[in-house]
Amino acid sequence: MNDLAQLTAFAKRYAEAWCSRDPEKVAAFFAEHGSLSVNDGPLAVGRAAIAAEAQAFMTTFPDMVVTFDKLEPQSNGTEFHWTLTGTNTGPGGTGKRVRISGYELWKIDNDGLIAESRGHFDAADYERQLKGANPP
Repeated sequence: MNDLAQLTAFAKRYAEAWCSRDPEKVAAFFAEHGSLSVNDGPLAVGRAAIAAEAQAFMTTFPDMVVTFDKLEPQSNGTEFHWTLTGTNTGPGGTGKRVRISGYELWKIDNDGLIAESRGHFDAADYERQLKGANPP
């Protein structure tokens, strides 16, 4: 997927999948043996593991909205920049509203699916917001 317009449309659909409350829709954007990691954490490999990772966010933030902010081509992939907003009302939640931005560095395979995604966001800011500081 070398065409920027095609990749942008893919990115918009991917953000919509995160908002769908259906983790399988997120996993469908990944290659069968694709991987996802968040802030250099353990790899979720394969669609079932990726769906479980998505489900964790969807459970934590039942009203979660993920917006597609921009794409930035890099020499080692494409950065998908996003913003997540939601209220931490899942099991054991704090009831606090969170707004964080970050990006995933994607490597797209020959079938136009995500072979590898490395997600990054400011974990300290996220934790601060969960404890009650107002989001920016």
